[in-house]
Amino acid sequence: EPASLTKLMTAYLVFQALHEKKLGLDQMLTVSERAWRTGMTDASRMYIQVGKQVKVEDLIEGMIVQSGNDATVQLAETVGGSLESFVAMMNRQAQAFGLKNTSFKNVTGLTEPGHHSSARDLSVIASRIIRDFPEYYPIYSTKKYRFEGAPASNENNRNVLLSRDPTVDGMKTGYTEAAGYCL
Repeated sequence: EPASLTKLMTAYLVFQALHEKKLGLDQMLTVSERAWRTGMTDASRMYIQVGKQVKVEDLIEGMIVQSGNDATVQLAETVGGSLESFVAMMNRQAQAFGLKNTSFKNVTGLTEPGHHSSARDLSVIASRIIRDFPEYYPIYSTKKYRFEGAPASNENNRNVLLSRDPTVDGMKTGYTEAAGYCL
């Protein structure tokens, strides 16, 4: 199970939408109830509130730095029209990349039957982000980001290696009970 490393593909498709001008960094999105409810679980969240307007750029930082499932759902709903459509987009992109051991069932990486990937496939997605969208790659090395209204404890990047080793430049970490710790 890839846990939050799933968000690499989610981010790739969001970056693609930005590149194609279907989405703008300064664009304001209204937080859906589904995105907000996703953030109400014990999993990682950005602390966005239902009905509030949030800038796409903030949602991206919330998805990458905070591993916010709420931010991830909001971005996926916006780009795909629905979560289900976005997951289908993720699987089509996985096929286009030639990924043989990946099947996405959700956008966040929370445990779900049939949701899986391999280290090789995830490394392909990571390398494609770096190659295809180098302008967004520096976000992965952001050490601190806190959305207004989030507790101060929700400030540090989930990737603690960024603060421990100056040669680490990011990408994604994840954890679920079923997957364990992922990097």
